[in-house]
Amino acid sequence: MSKILLLKPTNGLSSLSQIRNLSSSLLVHRKPPLFFSYAQSLPLFSPGPHSLFTHHQTHNPNFPIRALNSPPTKEEEESNEEKDKAQEGGDGALPTSGSKFVKDDEYPSGEFEMIKFGWWLSFLVKLRMLVAFPWERVKKGSVLSIKLKGQISDQLGSRFSSVLSLPQICQNFTKAVYDPRVSGIYLQIEPLSCGWGKVEEIRRHILDFKKSGKFIVSYVPLCGEKEYYLACACGEVYMPPSAYVGLYGLAVQSSFLGGVLEKVGVEPQIQRLGKYKSAGDQLTRKSMSKEVCEMLTSLLDNIYGNWLDTVSLTREKGREEIENFLNTGVYQVERLKEEGWITDILYDDEVRTMLKERLGQKDKKNLLMVDYRKYSRVRSWTLGLEGGRDQIAIIRACGNITRARSPLSVPSSGIIADQLIEKIRSIRESDRYKAVKAVVLRIDSPGGDALASDFTTAVDFGTNMMRAKILKT
Repeated sequence: MSKILLLKPTNGLSSLSQIRNLSSSLLVHRKPPLFFSYAQSLPLFSPGPHSLFTHHQTHNPNFPIRALNSPPTKEEEESNEEKDKAQEGGDGALPTSGSKFVKDDEYPSGEFEMIKFGWWLSFLVKLRMLVAFPWERVKKGSVLSIKLKGQISDQLGSRFSSVLSLPQICQNFTKAVYDPRVSGIYLQIEPLSCGWGKVEEIRRHILDFKKSGKFIVSYVPLCGEKEYYLACACGEVYMPPSAYVGLYGLAVQSSFLGGVLEKVGVEPQIQRLGKYKSAGDQLTRKSMSKEVCEMLTSLLDNIYGNWLDTVSLTREKGREEIENFLNTGVYQVERLKEEGWITDILYDDEVRTMLKERLGQKDKKNLLMVDYRKYSRVRSWTLGLEGGRDQIAIIRACGNITRARSPLSVPSSGIIADQLIEKIRSIRESDRYKAVKAVVLRIDSPGGDALASDFTTAVDFGTNMMRAKILKT
């Protein structure tokens, strides 16, 4: 399943992903082969005023010719080094056209920056709120209520879908930053069944929201590693007295049917390429191979190490202190409060009463709140976040990758290579997408047909866009 979402970058209101310093990886100073003069010209990318990337050409540095049986003398080597430094500008970096250097700070950092609206845009936003549709109206001083639970899809959710949508969650955080009617966020976190990549993206939007100066409060009745990873980013963490705490660390388990199939006389025929490919191990092996164990151990160590570093930085505790505390076995909520892991022990209604007092709504019967699904229907245009003429196309594809749709498959099941290629080509060729300056291809897939993936990677977005490849996440 794949969809196209067009975003218009605003003047500092969009949070772009961090762009790596391409010049440091592309411009590598290499020695020329013997008997030949060597010239090198590599492309650099730097952000232009009207597009995401502007193409530049580097200066062609000429390298001296060296004879095979005549090594250079010490004086010649020193002279050559001085010439190289003069051509490089004296700091060891290859110059670009016009003797201008591409610095790290010239690329977008990806960090969210809170931009204050001027008096005209503020007046325009208030006017739009007055004439907004009934389902877009929110009472001033309301608290945005978001309940994270279970599966989180990478697709845009429909009105009748019960599954949480990651794009809508992130959009709601961004809209709440600039919405003067929203005073803060009440985040209820229950057991999550999504991957760590989605958890990390939600956490980044929590940190971005806190830059607005508004409060965000988390309530966690069932706490695991993922749930606490999100909750600690909010700053204020509340749990009920009967909360279930399961901070045991990370683990992975697999089941193998090789012995069962062997007893019934079934011999699976599996084609395997590479020792780290484990798709057929469940049917052929009786236990986990050393290579797969090595791979999974490396992944778990990386995720758990990042978890420890992030929590220690957030709670201002040492990494060893946190690791030793978890190894003792944490089952009681009182211990978490004593050690400073949570703010207080309160029930849900007590947290709401506390927020009423904080917002000066003691005279009201209930706390003014707006639900996540209702707030998802508030347009960015209403809040002055519509952006400019230049657009970024986001293609979201979820599910297993296949070449063609089977007769019994549901229209929204999996990534069909032919359909995805057509969408990419439509952006490149259609007049409707002339304003598109960049394409972001998001893949949420466990894998699938290798040939279908290869077909998709061969599609070129055009001369003004970067070439995209499918990445399995």
